Amino acid sequence: MRADIVAGAIFPDYELSDHTGKRRKLSDLQGPDPLILVLSRGGYCPKERRQAEGLVQLHHEMEVGYSRMVTISTDNLLETNEYRAGVGAHWTFLSDPGRKVQKDLDIAEYTDAQHDPMIPHVIVLEPGLVVFKVYNGYWFFGRPTVEELRQDLRAALRKCRPDWDITTPELKAAWERGERDQFFPYGKTYGQVFREQE
Repeated sequence: MRADIVAGAIFPDYELSDHTGKRRKLSDLQGPDPLILVLSRGGYCPKERRQAEGLVQLHHEMEVGYSRMVTISTDNLLETNEYRAGVGAHWTFLSDPGRKVQKDLDIAEYTDAQHDPMIPHVIVLEPGLVVFKVYNGYWFFGRPTVEELRQDLRAALRKCRPDWDITTPELKAAWERGERDQFFPYGKTYGQVFREQE
């Protein structure tokens, strides 16, 4: 992984084709929410499929927890759709058969010349594509568990949601004064974006 991809850095805003063939930018897919980004070898790898199967349940929680997930693999569009459907995923998969991400991040898995995949990583991003945590998944148990990702999302959400604890006297007083910009979905930042996406 490139040396500058560390906590606090801004992750590159890659634009790739999604599983429907539409070009999508990571920043647009993230919107105002934390994002779990899975950099995957591809659907051919049983470890990737097992990880994705485990993420399906977490994704259901993320949908109601205002968080996003995206998988990028070096699969072509057909393979991307087979991978996504085969594990029962409902989040966005991006196809990168030209290996733009692999080359730019310097994560070519040089031990597999047959498939030329990326070294798998999971990257947790705060809003604005700010890197929160990076997991190297070359070995399967280097990948985060679902519970670790829940904890990461909790910490990232606590940082980016001004109304995380609405029991504080300051927030109660702001609400009573009609100052709603700190509250979801009234805020002028993530609240506006949320309403536009509905």
